[in-house]
Amino acid sequence: MKVISLLNEKGGVGKTTLATHIAAGMAIRGKRVLLIDADPQGHATVAFGLKKEPMLHDLIVRDLPFQKAVRRIKPEFYGVPGEPVKGDLLVVPSDTSTSVIPLMTSDIMAMRDRLVELEGILDVVIFDTAPTPSLFHNSIYMSTNAILYPTKCEYLSFDGLIESMKHKDDASKMRENMGLSPIVVGGIIPTMYRAGTQADDYGIQVLKERFGKLVWPEIKLRTVWNQASFARRILFNFAPETQATQEAWNAVTRAEAI
Repeated sequence: MKVISLLNEKGGVGKTTLATHIAAGMAIRGKRVLLIDADPQGHATVAFGLKKEPMLHDLIVRDLPFQKAVRRIKPEFYGVPGEPVKGDLLVVPSDTSTSVIPLMTSDIMAMRDRLVELEGILDVVIFDTAPTPSLFHNSIYMSTNAILYPTKCEYLSFDGLIESMKHKDDASKMRENMGLSPIVVGGIIPTMYRAGTQADDYGIQVLKERFGKLVWPEIKLRTVWNQASFARRILFNFAPETQATQEAWNAVTRAEAI
């Protein structure tokens, strides 16, 4: 079972959008996927038409069984119209109670211990994370095989990226001390890219000079993303033939290869 986390200690960079689309895309292609909404805002939860619930909190703090914590997403919310969904998509909903998890337990292995229960049942677990770092991030780091870093092509997003990578390095040292494998950087994903603008073109250049092949192709800023969000649908379902959807599929393909 592969565990992938979407991280950047800067809000508004597209973590939730990418987490939901990568999870949905993998499920469409045949994977058994669990998306864990680890952000107290609960936006990955509502993106699939679910209500915000304290399921992640109860999973960690109250030892709630996974069967009661997960919600299965109906294929009509995310599947390509007229095509079968070959896999399955489950979500662990979140709400503001997620923010108090670090106050209720100091066990950084708590999340990893719960995920062990899913070995052989699921193919992929994806975390959508909060922008504000907390002690619960350490629990996510202990559970994660690979990290994807979405970032806008702007200074503050880059600052969040660098801080996130520093914390990943610290977590990798803790993992090493525990006999766990290092966390892989799966990729850095430029989001909301404004093609042809001097600032964003410069930002892409900076990213590629520093991180080289870790930088994925840009996901351009297009109005269809907002339209799909208002409709509470995934692009694969809402606008399957658009260029934005193709860019989303490209991200799914690269995530599958991690």
